Amino acid sequence: MGMKDGSLPHGDRNHMNDEVTGDKSIIETETDWAKLRQMTDEEIHVALQADTDLHPTDEAFWQDARVVIPQRKVVVTIRLDADLLEWLRREKGYQTRINAVLRAYMAAQVRKEANREVSYNVHKP
Repeated sequence: MGMKDGSLPHGDRNHMNDEVTGDKSIIETETDWAKLRQMTDEEIHVALQADTDLHPTDEAFWQDARVVIPQRKVVVTIRLDADLLEWLRREKGYQTRINAVLRAYMAAQVRKEANREVSYNVHKP
């Protein structure tokens, strides 16, 4: 069914159960979904044209675009100080931030190791 690393090959069905895990999202959007469903395509187009946050794209925008496939995430259990976790959870996406902080630390360590190797090779007799 799955691959050796626990991931599913493309097209395979995820056979997880439908049980809800965790809390439901309490984030409220500003979108009036009922109003949107009743709008015609023309009305939606006019609304999009009037939206100051909308920035249309052209061919030049997409010229250097590339597909970036995100790395597979692995579920782990980690013990954190309670105050640290409380601070991280103040905003949505705290697990993503934890990942970003750890990735930045890893990148800094890799650079440091690479600099050490370069320094060693330069001073090597």
